Amino acid sequence: MKKIKDEAEFLVLCDWCTEQESGLDTVIREYGYPPFWHREPNFATLVLTILEQQVSLASAKAAFVRLQERVGEITPENILKLSDEELRSCYFSRQKTVYTRLLAREIVDRKLDLDALNQLPEENIRESLLRLKGIGHWTVDMYVLMSLHFSDIFPPGDLATIKAVYELKLVPPEASKEEIIRYMEKFAPYRSMATYILWHSYIQRRRLTLE
Repeated sequence: MKKIKDEAEFLVLCDWCTEQESGLDTVIREYGYPPFWHREPNFATLVLTILEQQVSLASAKAAFVRLQERVGEITPENILKLSDEELRSCYFSRQKTVYTRLLAREIVDRKLDLDALNQLPEENIRESLLRLKGIGHWTVDMYVLMSLHFSDIFPPGDLATIKAVYELKLVPPEASKEEIIRYMEKFAPYRSMATYILWHSYIQRRRLTLE
C-alpha cells in the first residue's frame, strides 16, 4: 500500500473520491477540503490514541494534557516512572493504565522499535501492533492513517466515520456495517481520503475539533 506524499497529492486524491461519489463532493462544496490531519508517528501519539478508545475526543485530550503537565515529554521512560495512582490522577482508567505501561515496557525493553516499525509495509505494522494488549484494529487504523498516511485505510470500528456515511445517505439507513465496508471499496485504493472527507463532514456538522 502506498503512502500519501504530501498535501498536494492529498487534495488531488480527495477530488478523485468526489468523482466516485457525489455525496462526498457535497461535503467539500459546503465545508471545503478536509485538513490533511497529521500526528507524529511516535509513542506519545499511540498513548493519545489509546486514551481515545471508546471515549470522547475531549475526554481523551484532557487526560493527555494532564499527563503532559505531569511528565513534560511523554516518553516510555517517563510513563514507567509514574505510579498507578499518578496515572489515575491523569484520568487513566485501570485498563488504559495497563495498556500504556505494556506499550512503554515493550519499547524500553527494545522489543518494539517504532522508528523501524514506521518504515515497514502497513500489514507488517498492523501485525506487530496487534500483538500488544490493548491495541486493536481501530487503534492501528488511526496510527497508519493519521501518522503514516497510508492511502487505503477505512476504519470500520470508528463510530464517527460510520455515522457520517449514514448522515450523508451514502447507504440505505438499514445498511449494516459489513455493507458499509463493501460500499467503501469503491474508493480503493484511496479509501483514506474518503475517510478524511467523512470525518470532515462529521466534525463540521458538530463544530468539533480534531487534533
